[in-house]
Amino acid sequence: MLLALACCWSSTYPLTKIGLGSIPPVTFISARSLIAAFFLIAILYARGLRIPSDARAWKLFAQQQTINSTIPFLMITWAQQYVAAAPTVVLASTTPIFAFLITWGITRHEPATLLKLAGAVLGLAGTAVIIGLDALGGLGGNIFAEMVILLATVSFACATIFGMRLTEYDPMVVAAGSLLFGGLLLLPVAMIVDHPWTLRPTTEALVATVTMGIFSSAFGLMLFYMCLSRLGTLTTNAQGYLRIPIGVGLSVVLLGETVPSNLALGLVLVMAGVAAMTIPGDSYRRWINRFRTGR
Repeated sequence: MLLALACCWSSTYPLTKIGLGSIPPVTFISARSLIAAFFLIAILYARGLRIPSDARAWKLFAQQQTINSTIPFLMITWAQQYVAAAPTVVLASTTPIFAFLITWGITRHEPATLLKLAGAVLGLAGTAVIIGLDALGGLGGNIFAEMVILLATVSFACATIFGMRLTEYDPMVVAAGSLLFGGLLLLPVAMIVDHPWTLRPTTEALVATVTMGIFSSAFGLMLFYMCLSRLGTLTTNAQGYLRIPIGVGLSVVLLGETVPSNLALGLVLVMAGVAAMTIPGDSYRRWINRFRTGR
């Protein structure tokens, strides 16, 4: 499930680059959200399910979409005007660490072990290696913008924690409701700012928008809530590190970008971090005991 989620969300990097070539950001985000929402609603109707109409459900959908998408995406989009792409990826990859700290120090809704913290640190190190260690040298160029990116990652971390409140609903229902709220919220802004009826998007941009809406947004968000309900907050956050090597691979294939020189080393660190965050602690103890006894 984590690998499938990582595949869905890692495709956002190259698809966004293609889509934004001829579609403004607000219109692009609103369009992909509404495409995803109506796609999921059609499946829900086929399954005989409906989106709840009560105020409590929509309040939860609105809160979750706000801290999981609307606010952090706007913050990162603004900050990227002043921070290069490589440092942005490294800073945005700190979400698992913030999720660990919030879980350990405040919510305590699930065990926050040192093994999971070690996994988060290893994953972050692997991300820095894949992107390029020289990316760390670019940090500090604009402290305020970098702090904005870190605040956005805190918002993502809070979304994975508070998303546990929605486990009583079908994951597809949560994804559809959240995406519909987010898309409708940005639609008036897109109409005023971008005048979408005057746009002339390319065929590639339209295909990227639809593909991103169905796979990255619809299936991705549905898998996200499935992982939250079955795996918990800290394990679900491990997919953030899996997205980096997958996203790099897709960028190489779809955009013709070069293969990072440290990809192999970074991938080893990422996989070690993901393993530490996802494999139960008792499994490690059984392996250690077998190694000691020679069985």
